[in-house]
Amino acid sequence: MRLPFRHGPPIGVVRAMVRLSWPIIALGKLLSPYPVLRRIIAPFFAHPYSQVTSIPIGVAAPEPGSLELPRRLVERLIAATEDRFLLDACVCRTKEGCASKPADLGCMALGADIERFHPSVGRRVTREEACAHVRRAEEAGLVANVAHVWIDPLAFGTGFKRLMFICFCDDCCCLYRKYLKRRGPTLDESLRPLPGIGLSVDPASCDGCGRCAESCFVAAISMEGGAARIGEACKACGRCVGRCPKGAISIRYDEEDALFERLMARVDGVADIRGRGHV
Repeated sequence: MRLPFRHGPPIGVVRAMVRLSWPIIALGKLLSPYPVLRRIIAPFFAHPYSQVTSIPIGVAAPEPGSLELPRRLVERLIAATEDRFLLDACVCRTKEGCASKPADLGCMALGADIERFHPSVGRRVTREEACAHVRRAEEAGLVANVAHVWIDPLAFGTGFKRLMFICFCDDCCCLYRKYLKRRGPTLDESLRPLPGIGLSVDPASCDGCGRCAESCFVAAISMEGGAARIGEACKACGRCVGRCPKGAISIRYDEEDALFERLMARVDGVADIRGRGHV
């Protein structure tokens, strides 16, 4: 369906909409575990209108070359479409006045509906420019989240079906990652780990400091018997690996092609971003 305007709102309007909607979304997340209320809130976080998958860029694993593997997955996703758009700034970090991560390192959008973005929001980029942006995000210690969430097309005035975001999130200001320690089942389901990525703890190396548990944005790590334990709620973002001062937490990856096929199956299940690009 063609929208009745060429472009969505300019960046000033987008930021105003985010400021106004932020407390509403936060409240919805906080109330999502409660009976009755969660039934009202659940549709806003239901498939296919809310799906986020983390790709642990910059997280080292024991296997040679594993540090580069997650980045290659993101770069192959970028190559799957010719329609790439970079936001000039992160809306979340700009809104929160983030002091720890670069606010000028914005999200990336993929798919034909990027034609709806207002020119004040950002710019179209080549595959090479997009991949360079991913490397910069990796160096800044950000998390790559492949996201298909209704709030994005609403804020930017685009279509939904031909649009997918790669958001480069921090641990303090990102609306995707905040307010998730306690969450309802629908919201939990919308945050899916990529199958084939797993984390484990070496109890002999763990000294029970609890830093990993404190930093886990979904509260998937508990302390049992003086050591960390990663539960089934883990979203495989990999942040705990770098938080452990003893190197007791490790991450493993399945073979690259299999991981990429699973990633694309997840993307294709909610959005049509494929163009004439090559994978």
